Amino acid sequence: MTRPVITFLTLMAVLLSPRSFAEVVVVGFGTHKPPYVFEYDGSGLEYELIEAALEHVGLEMEPYYSPLERLHRMLQYRELGAMATTNQTSGVDAHYSEIYIEYENVAVTLQNRNIQLGAIEDLGGYSISAFQRARFVLGPRFGKMTAANSRYREEARQITRNLLLYAGRVDVMIGDRRIIRAFNSEIADRVDVSQPVTEHFLFPPTGYRVGFVDAAIRDRFDQGLAAIRSNGRYELITQRYAAY
Repeated sequence: MTRPVITFLTLMAVLLSPRSFAEVVVVGFGTHKPPYVFEYDGSGLEYELIEAALEHVGLEMEPYYSPLERLHRMLQYRELGAMATTNQTSGVDAHYSEIYIEYENVAVTLQNRNIQLGAIEDLGGYSISAFQRARFVLGPRFGKMTAANSRYREEARQITRNLLLYAGRVDVMIGDRRIIRAFNSEIADRVDVSQPVTEHFLFPPTGYRVGFVDAAIRDRFDQGLAAIRSNGRYELITQRYAAY
């Protein structure tokens, strides 16, 4: 007789736990993008920061992975509760959080190409591989250049940029420094990533926000973000990815 009672009480404890009643927010993340998003094991710098901020205010995160272009459409049509790695330049009508992370985007070339880039406009004469929606994110001067450059392309899978550069199939790769370094270790068996490269610092840091469908949920996220910044959890998560 004792065992069923214990089982029942255990079940009730689970059902009545705070997590059982947590509101679930479906958050869209771009596909595998170390160190920010490790799609296959549910971790990463961005993933954990957003999860921690939501958790602090009693919200549970359910991740959804897809290329950025599709995620922006889904957010526009309210098929997601929120989307990471976006901001007001996206053109999507959403409620945007405070900046929760900054990317350091650079233009990268192989040193043996001897390519000189002093300004964004200098990119116009080269073949370029960038991340999806870079044409919006990196400012109007960059957007103007991309519109006039028939050899400009954006990749749904960010690892493709590294492969194209080291295989000599594009002149310039554009992306965040940490993402580029992380992917090099994943493609070392396919291309020669020991080739010297030059980083061209043409862009200011890009601040990213979470876009929310619901303004009230956005406000709660911002409260959680402020809290994890002040209590040290933000820094602890960041330090776990310091090697990148």
